[in-house]
Amino acid sequence: MTRRRIIKFEKDDCAPCNMVSEYLDLKGIEYEKVNAFDQPEIAMKYKVRSVPTVIVTDQDEVLHRIIGFKPDELLKALVV
Repeated sequence: MTRRRIIKFEKDDCAPCNMVSEYLDLKGIEYEKVNAFDQPEIAMKYKVRSVPTVIVTDQDEVLHRIIGFKPDELLKALVV
């Protein structure tokens, strides 16, 4: 059984973060939002050093890491 998760690390006043959210919403992709500054322990767990960062995991193994707003990379990583 696959336990795939998509986690978007963001900051409240980050324009590229908002662009990533709009893109994922437009594609109908479900994801979890984590403010890397409010929840640094989660950001540290996934070694997030900048926002926006999208992490795709399967059973806690990181399959993809996309840093910044890169629609082509997001689409490739999110296609099942």
